[in-house]
Amino acid sequence: MNLPVPPWPALLLYSRDGCCLCDGLEERLRALVPPPPLEVVNVDRDPQLQARYGLEVPLLAVVRQGRPELLPRVGPRLAGDGLQRWLRKCLVELPAPPPCA
Repeated sequence: MNLPVPPWPALLLYSRDGCCLCDGLEERLRALVPPPPLEVVNVDRDPQLQARYGLEVPLLAVVRQGRPELLPRVGPRLAGDGLQRWLRKCLVELPAPPPCA
């Protein structure tokens, strides 16, 4: 008996134009079944994001309570079922969000 799989939360992919690692991660995430809701954020279009993440991309974050929380770095060869298992594990291991004020 297969248990239902919880839906994916909203994800952010911090990226840059011309970044082959960023493009590859986006492609692998969109190939998941079902694909997670994914917003690609080009850090070069925001000076604060560029200063903070410019040389660190690709970075993946989950949106909780309207705020992005960075996930561990994704291995560049992780794809398909392996990527899906990794992502589910990362999401389960996230600390509980602080209570709303």
